[in-house]
Amino acid sequence: MDVLRTPDSCFDGITDFAFAPHYAEIADQDGGTLRVHYLDEGPPTGQTVLLLHGEPSWCYLYRHMIPVLTAAGLRVVAPDLVGFGRSDKPTPRTEYTYARHVEWMRSLLFDQLDLSGLTLVCQDWGGLIGLRLVGEHEERFARVVAANTFLPVGNTPPGDAFLGWLKFSQEVDTFPTGVIVNAGCTTDLTPEVIAAYDAPFPDPTYSEGARQFPTLVPITPDDPASEANRRTWEVLEQFEKPFLTTFSDGDPITAGSDQVLQARIPGARRQHHVTIAGGGHFLQEDKGPELAQAVVDFISDA
Repeated sequence: MDVLRTPDSCFDGITDFAFAPHYAEIADQDGGTLRVHYLDEGPPTGQTVLLLHGEPSWCYLYRHMIPVLTAAGLRVVAPDLVGFGRSDKPTPRTEYTYARHVEWMRSLLFDQLDLSGLTLVCQDWGGLIGLRLVGEHEERFARVVAANTFLPVGNTPPGDAFLGWLKFSQEVDTFPTGVIVNAGCTTDLTPEVIAAYDAPFPDPTYSEGARQFPTLVPITPDDPASEANRRTWEVLEQFEKPFLTTFSDGDPITAGSDQVLQARIPGARRQHHVTIAGGGHFLQEDKGPELAQAVVDFISDA
């Protein structure tokens, strides 16, 4: 497949992000390879926390959480999904499928990095991908923290908020990544932070993955991803390991999904679930240290 790679110069001067980049090569599922970027912070021998971002952000989203987690003695691995951040960006957009996103992350995390004993922290598409990995590789995970995410199978109609987002994402002339992230926050991001979210996409050809993501959410039972998600739910409904929801109180996209997760996953029934006040969809931006502390407490109590 054809691949774009954001020039390193686009990331020069990124505000508040003094983390060293790491890279791994994975199969692109089309006979070639992709270079995937990830952060690896904290003590190598610490319990590993896997931070999975969603749409249309990148691991920059977790910059306020990483210091809290590493100060607690935890190792933090935070990849950029393929098509985002410093990771390679296939083109055209039809190269992106839900199944490929899951396989790309599986290949990075397990084939290349051989991670296990993981605490998954997932938001937005980080959950749609991360929960699939839990369902398909349960032995790799010790616990899960789900924040503003869900795992749809297409059995219920999507809400107006999602449909509005889907329409906007497909019709807007230029995909305004930083503006989108800002709109999903309760706080007003500075121009420098908005520019950091725009940095991976120096022109519209780099945004094909971000454009495609909203169309990949299963909203009908016969969606190509629905059956795999149903199989994942079969595993999650027997998942006894600790499962915590840490949703914000200000996200119209995923509101109520925390209650679904709590009701259906056995490991969630014994937990002290957290509602983070004052956070929007991107609660890592609005309330990153608070979310990180909830993760630290969860690991300590487990």
